[in-house]
Amino acid sequence: MSSFYGAHHRALQDRFETRGLADRIEATTVHDFLTDEERVFVESRDMVFLSTVDERGYPSVSYKGGDAGFVRALDAKTLALPIYDGNGMYVSAGNISASGKVGLLFVDFETGAHRLRVHGSATIDAEDPLVDEIAGAELVVRVAVEEVFPNCPRYVHRFRKLQASSYVP
Repeated sequence: MSSFYGAHHRALQDRFETRGLADRIEATTVHDFLTDEERVFVESRDMVFLSTVDERGYPSVSYKGGDAGFVRALDAKTLALPIYDGNGMYVSAGNISASGKVGLLFVDFETGAHRLRVHGSATIDAEDPLVDEIAGAELVVRVAVEEVFPNCPRYVHRFRKLQASSYVP
């Protein structure tokens, strides 16, 4: 029995007759570490979508941006992401402190060639030595990588970057 899919996933896969496809995708693409190619891709991105869950169980997704490489692949099992000053709500950081479960979505919108999902357990340590190394970081999130798999390319729109935010440190 797959640990990746739950009963609700399976019910929908059965309804739409995609269980075999889903099993092949899981078997061939889902892994618990970042390959060298995936690490290079992550560090080439200047944005990521970060999903978190609050203590009430509500999910939230935040856009996080910076210069290319602001998310660091420290090794095959660890990502580091700065928390910059924002609107003062600290929704992502607070949610991470509450539940620790995160999802990250990295997308190359310009070519659509790469899209990567990462699931993991995250921690925040205000004394993390990377706080001093990453310009503008107030906190650093460390993600213990648990699942890595590609995102489907079918409906990814193509965009091109016009300019970086003036707030990027």
